[in-house]
Amino acid sequence: MRIVIAEDLYLLRDGMVRLIEAYGHEVVATAATGPETLEALLTWRPDVAVVDVRMPPAQSDEGLRAALAARAQVPGLPVLVLSQHVEQLYARELLADGSGGVGYLLKESVFDADQFIDALERVARGGTAMDPAVIAKLLAGGPSRRRLEGLTAREHSVLALMAEGLSNHAIGRRLFLSDSAISKYTTSLFGKLGITDDDHHNRRVRAVLTYLNRP
Repeated sequence: MRIVIAEDLYLLRDGMVRLIEAYGHEVVATAATGPETLEALLTWRPDVAVVDVRMPPAQSDEGLRAALAARAQVPGLPVLVLSQHVEQLYARELLADGSGGVGYLLKESVFDADQFIDALERVARGGTAMDPAVIAKLLAGGPSRRRLEGLTAREHSVLALMAEGLSNHAIGRRLFLSDSAISKYTTSLFGKLGITDDDHHNRRVRAVLTYLNRP
């Protein structure tokens, strides 16, 4: 994969470059500010980008804004965002266009090499990768209960793991259930959430949005 890394801390940026290249992928560009990030993303149009939320010059949300601006010009551009802390708004903004190819991880996840690379590759394939800590914080904040109250406990568990970005097979392994059982649960929860087949939307992403969005 061709990857752009946007991170203003040199040691973390260099560490990610070395880690990613150790797994056989190519880092085609790095950036240390918001404007540099947008330029790199539009110039290289990578297979996936790793972007820090807070970057110079203002150290607010320049990285996230650059990622969203790039996705507006290159629809579906895969972006994995890193953040020091859980910010509910950032997670929802990333998922808002419903096209997939997005991830939100806490920076501490980078230190688990296998987890980080798995998330990176999942996002590059057009999937989602949400840090479990992000999901927990969003749940604590109170998701849209009206649309979720009809789900069974098992369907709720399946949807929570789906929000992390896991495939049906991975969810089955986590819950010790067969692929066919997970397929039945996902079909059922899609129906209860009113999410039908639609060529223009990813049903899994729409289900995750329902899960994350607050009233």
